[in-house]
Amino acid sequence: MMEVTPNPVTAVMRALADPTRRAVFERVFDSREISVAELTRGSGVTQGAISQHLKSLKQAGLVAERAEGRNVYYRVAPRGLEPLVTWMDHYGVFWRERFQNLRDLLKEIDP
Repeated sequence: MMEVTPNPVTAVMRALADPTRRAVFERVFDSREISVAELTRGSGVTQGAISQHLKSLKQAGLVAERAEGRNVYYRVAPRGLEPLVTWMDHYGVFWRERFQNLRDLLKEIDP
Protein backbone atom coordinates (compact mmCIF):
# COMPACT_ATOMS: atom_id res chain seq x y z
CA MET A 1 0.00 0.00 0.00
CA MET A 2 1.39 3.41 -0.99
CA GLU A 3 1.65 5.98 1.82
CA VAL A 4 0.40 9.43 0.89
CA THR A 5 2.59 12.30 2.10
CA PRO A 6 0.42 14.96 3.76
CA ASN A 7 0.65 18.49 2.44
CA PRO A 8 2.78 20.86 4.53
CA VAL A 9 -0.11 22.57 6.35
CA THR A 10 -1.59 19.19 7.30
CA ALA A 11 1.80 18.00 8.58
CA VAL A 12 2.18 21.14 10.73
CA MET A 13 -1.37 20.88 12.09
CA ARG A 14 -0.96 17.19 12.91
CA ALA A 15 2.37 17.85 14.63
CA LEU A 16 0.97 20.66 16.76
CA ALA A 17 -2.37 18.96 17.51
CA ASP A 18 -0.85 16.84 20.29
CA PRO A 19 -0.66 18.90 23.53
CA THR A 20 2.61 17.31 24.70
CA ARG A 21 4.23 17.79 21.31
CA ARG A 22 3.02 21.39 21.24
CA ALA A 23 4.57 21.92 24.70
CA VAL A 24 7.87 20.46 23.43
CA PHE A 25 7.73 22.80 20.41
CA GLU A 26 7.07 25.78 22.69
CA ARG A 27 10.07 24.90 24.87
CA VAL A 28 12.27 24.61 21.79
CA PHE A 29 10.83 27.90 20.53
CA ASP A 30 11.61 29.63 23.84
CA SER A 31 15.22 28.38 23.72
CA ARG A 32 17.83 29.36 21.19
CA GLU A 33 18.86 25.71 21.16
CA ILE A 34 18.04 22.88 23.56
CA SER A 35 19.11 19.26 24.03
CA VAL A 36 16.86 16.24 24.41
CA ALA A 37 18.16 15.85 27.98
CA GLU A 38 17.20 19.44 28.82
CA LEU A 39 13.75 18.96 27.28
CA THR A 40 13.23 15.78 29.29
CA ARG A 41 14.17 17.38 32.63
CA GLY A 42 11.06 18.50 34.49
CA SER A 43 8.72 17.52 31.65
CA GLY A 44 7.20 14.42 33.25
CA VAL A 45 7.76 12.63 29.92
CA THR A 46 10.38 9.97 29.17
CA GLN A 47 13.40 10.76 27.01
CA GLY A 48 12.13 8.22 24.46
CA ALA A 49 8.77 10.01 24.24
CA ILE A 50 10.49 13.41 23.88
CA SER A 51 12.62 11.96 21.07
CA GLN A 52 9.49 10.67 19.29
CA HIS A 53 7.82 14.08 19.60
CA LEU A 54 10.95 15.77 18.24
CA LYS A 55 11.00 13.31 15.33
CA SER A 56 7.41 14.28 14.44
CA LEU A 57 8.23 17.99 14.75
CA LYS A 58 11.29 17.52 12.53
CA GLN A 59 9.30 15.60 9.89
CA ALA A 60 6.76 18.46 9.84
CA GLY A 61 9.61 20.92 9.25
CA LEU A 62 9.13 22.68 12.59
CA VAL A 63 12.51 21.95 14.17
CA ALA A 64 16.06 21.32 13.01
CA GLU A 65 18.72 19.33 14.81
CA ARG A 66 22.46 19.57 15.32
CA ALA A 67 24.56 16.73 16.68
CA GLU A 68 27.52 17.48 18.92
CA GLY A 69 29.24 14.38 20.23
CA ARG A 70 26.62 12.27 21.98
CA ASN A 71 24.17 15.16 22.33
CA VAL A 72 21.60 16.33 19.82
CA TYR A 73 20.45 19.93 20.01
CA TYR A 74 17.19 21.23 18.59
CA ARG A 75 16.14 24.68 17.43
CA VAL A 76 13.05 25.98 15.71
CA ALA A 77 13.22 25.84 11.91
CA PRO A 78 12.72 29.43 10.70
CA ARG A 79 10.23 28.53 7.96
CA GLY A 80 8.44 25.77 9.86
CA LEU A 81 5.20 27.64 10.53
CA GLU A 82 5.01 29.22 7.05
CA PRO A 83 2.48 26.71 5.65
CA LEU A 84 0.14 27.36 8.59
CA VAL A 85 0.51 31.16 8.34
CA THR A 86 -0.18 31.04 4.59
CA TRP A 87 -3.26 28.88 5.15
CA MET A 88 -4.54 31.25 7.84
CA ASP A 89 -3.91 34.31 5.64
CA HIS A 90 -6.13 32.77 2.97
CA TYR A 91 -9.04 32.59 5.40
CA GLY A 92 -8.18 35.97 6.92
CA VAL A 93 -9.16 37.59 3.63
CA PHE A 94 -12.57 35.91 3.89
CA TRP A 95 -13.17 37.28 7.38
CA ARG A 96 -11.84 40.78 6.64
CA GLU A 97 -14.30 41.06 3.74
CA ARG A 98 -17.19 39.87 5.92
CA PHE A 99 -16.35 42.34 8.70
CA GLN A 100 -16.13 45.19 6.19
CA ASN A 101 -19.55 44.23 4.80
CA LEU A 102 -20.93 44.20 8.34
CA ARG A 103 -19.45 47.66 9.05
CA ASP A 104 -20.97 49.01 5.84
CA LEU A 105 -24.38 47.53 6.72
CA LEU A 106 -24.28 48.99 10.24
CA LYS A 107 -23.45 52.43 8.84
CA GLU A 108 -26.47 52.19 6.50
CA ILE A 109 -28.74 51.18 9.38
CA ASP A 110 -27.44 53.74 11.86
CA PRO A 111 -25.52 56.56 10.15
